[in-house]
Amino acid sequence: MNLITENGGDSTPTLRVALVESDPLRLVGFRALLESESDLELISASFLEIENLSNIDVVLIGDRPGQSLFDIMSSFKVMRPNLPIIVIGRSTDDKIVLNAIVSGAKGYVFDGAPPSEFGQAIRTVSQGSIWAPRRVLSMFIELAIAQRNGKQPGANDAITDREKQVLEMLVAGLSNKEIGGPLGIVERTVKAHIAKMMRKVGVHNRIELSVHAVAHSLVSLRAN
Repeated sequence: MNLITENGGDSTPTLRVALVESDPLRLVGFRALLESESDLELISASFLEIENLSNIDVVLIGDRPGQSLFDIMSSFKVMRPNLPIIVIGRSTDDKIVLNAIVSGAKGYVFDGAPPSEFGQAIRTVSQGSIWAPRRVLSMFIELAIAQRNGKQPGANDAITDREKQVLEMLVAGLSNKEIGGPLGIVERTVKAHIAKMMRKVGVHNRIELSVHAVAHSLVSLRAN
């Protein structure tokens, strides 16, 4: 984090925020949105530039049509695993927000939110906390509790060693392709392992499977 010395010799911490945005109009809009926030410094960067940029505190990425948020998040986690990410989304659907958080985002802000909310989200995430609607966080907790009290794998449907390898990388936010590479298996086989684990533990999607794995300590969480 950089320090900018203002008049009078006071040092004010400045958060450097990298915005990954290809639309110049949206870039101008975000600059205008945050220009009143004196402790935030906004810079524009491409996806590839992020890897080599130093002194970045938070990254903002847009959830744009035609893009796979899961794939984007998993690529970021591989490239810069310790860099917190806030998704700027066009949807207020709770499941989409929850999917972003489970995929590795530290925050989700609706792109129509007021300027003050963007500033609060950036500061909150930079301090190590998660920024998301309260109802979504409650949903995550309730889902985790439900999974903890739900079906446990029995003797005949316990998670195998290979499935655990897949599960650990799934919880870490990797895509099917990124999971299959190190394990020497194709994406179709990864999908089959995930589908089989969902049947074993009684869940219906990847989000619920990830929450179940965390709630039941089936995997060891990696530092983000």
